[in-house]
Amino acid sequence: MTADLSTIIDFIRYGASRFAEAGLTFGHSHDNPIDEATHLVLASLHLPPDLPPAYGAGKLVSSEREKVLKLIERRVTERLPVAYLVGETWFAGLKFKSDPRALVPRSPIAELIESGFTPWLDERHVEHALDLCTGSGCIGIAMAEYNPDWHVDLVDVSDDALALARENVALQGVGERVEVLKSDLFAAVRGRRYDLIVSNPPYVTDAEYAALPGEYAHEPKLGLTSGADGLDICLRILDEAADLLADDGLLVVEVGESERALAALLPEVPFVWVEFKVGQMGVFVLEKRDLVAHHAAIHAAAARR
Repeated sequence: MTADLSTIIDFIRYGASRFAEAGLTFGHSHDNPIDEATHLVLASLHLPPDLPPAYGAGKLVSSEREKVLKLIERRVTERLPVAYLVGETWFAGLKFKSDPRALVPRSPIAELIESGFTPWLDERHVEHALDLCTGSGCIGIAMAEYNPDWHVDLVDVSDDALALARENVALQGVGERVEVLKSDLFAAVRGRRYDLIVSNPPYVTDAEYAALPGEYAHEPKLGLTSGADGLDICLRILDEAADLLADDGLLVVEVGESERALAALLPEVPFVWVEFKVGQMGVFVLEKRDLVAHHAAIHAAAARR
């Protein structure tokens, strides 16, 4: 019975058990019920995710017990992502506001940001960077936070996402170096030049979207789907990015499970697929010179959409 629960650890254990029993899907920042329950309990109690273990024995007061139990129940019955339930999540070591206006922040690109995009930026000077399809703003804001001398533009076509991104810019206090712009991809930033363009665009195929677990139905479809093979938006980016990149500029794009389809569609393009700590995760790096050299093939593929 829940009446027997009293400590932080009790509620984390109980939440994890409920989540596992319910067969929930863990794909929004966490990959297991224990981490998911820890996020829910600690965030709902306004405690940091790195809370020292000794505090796990702390007891909840009655109002806290009621709040946590309601959130656990909603996670099970409504299949809402925990980040939406508690209104926050963490990305690249930074806290971000999260709600249904944009996808829950999650991308292996966080690892690249934390490592300084090594080795690709080791010998490059970056002043201006672009986070294309920014959503909540997490990638661009994290780039600005980790690189205080960068100026970063955040671009998205969704008014809801941009409103959330602006709130996150204010939360992280990077407003002097980060500009938030409404744009259909590059439309509103033509004429600008970037040393680095990073994008986590929509790349879920129509078939994959139809089969997604219920948790993903709470996220905006606009931020997920990109045609039959998931590459509609990516091909537009590849077709247009060179015009906005500096001569030694770099393009970094996440395409997830559409990696194989992209490599098969443009076999002559020398995509460099990033190896993360857990292996490849569908993120490629391209030099501007490669975009220019293979523009005819890229443009032809994009024009067929």
